Amino acid sequence: MEDFKRRRVNKGAETPGAFAAFPYDRMAVERFRQAFPRARWNDERRSWFIPGKTGARRFDRWLAHEAEFVDRYGDLKGRDAYAFDPIMSPYLEVGEDLQIRTPYSKTIVEQLRAIPWARWDEDLRLWHVPFSSYEELRRRWHEIEAAARRNEPEERRRRREAKRNSEEQKAARLRSAERKRRRYPLPPGELPPLGRPVATARYGIVVFTHITGELAEQPAALADFYSHAAHAGFDPIWGIWRSPTLSELVATWPARHEPGLAEYGRGWWQPTLAELRTARRNARSMERRKERRELGRVPPVGR
Repeated sequence: MEDFKRRRVNKGAETPGAFAAFPYDRMAVERFRQAFPRARWNDERRSWFIPGKTGARRFDRWLAHEAEFVDRYGDLKGRDAYAFDPIMSPYLEVGEDLQIRTPYSKTIVEQLRAIPWARWDEDLRLWHVPFSSYEELRRRWHEIEAAARRNEPEERRRRREAKRNSEEQKAARLRSAERKRRRYPLPPGELPPLGRPVATARYGIVVFTHITGELAEQPAALADFYSHAAHAGFDPIWGIWRSPTLSELVATWPARHEPGLAEYGRGWWQPTLAELRTARRNARSMERRKERRELGRVPPVGR
């Protein structure tokens, strides 16, 4: 259990407690939630907050108990299982652990996140899976490898060639062109707040910057892009939007309830916690990519 770690809250914080983080494992998370029912996930810190002055000590005791659930021979068993029935694939390398490098795929990410103790290495751009989780990796490998092959550049290029000038491709180009306009049909009597993140039926969470007041096209003409406007009983006007920043998403409070038919009908609503988590994760990834690009443009010292 050496991978577990703990961070205390700074003295003087409004709520005493401790921040606790450990490698993702679904069953471990369930046991943690049972032991600490008042603990809450902090998306910004990517860790759990355990309230109370004794939070750190209680977490230490939980770690000691949790160690009993870890199979000390799991690594050895996994190596034996790999030696007996190895995964032979160009996407898998063997070192101190199992290293998986594939083209990006949501399917692959979902599958690997479900494997106990699997972790993403941002520097090497690959996944690490311990030998103790080899059986679970073996069980999911067919789907992982199939998704990797589907997302190889040559395979994606072949599919694009096959779809060229098809009706599906034409529709995709129209949707892309419409998105670039950064506009969205809104009901004149129920306009969203400007400058604050809201969820939309078409573009996820956005920030509306201003309302043009210009009437949108006939609702029937918008059906392919904005289903809420096509069936609404109002003459929509255009609102102009932009993508929210990570700081704006972090500062946004989630809705207390799921959106209802009225919110879906007008095309926007207060984002839910699940929607915010997804948007924050994507915004974090975009900021990291931007930082890497900027670092790549900085000339080496001395030049």
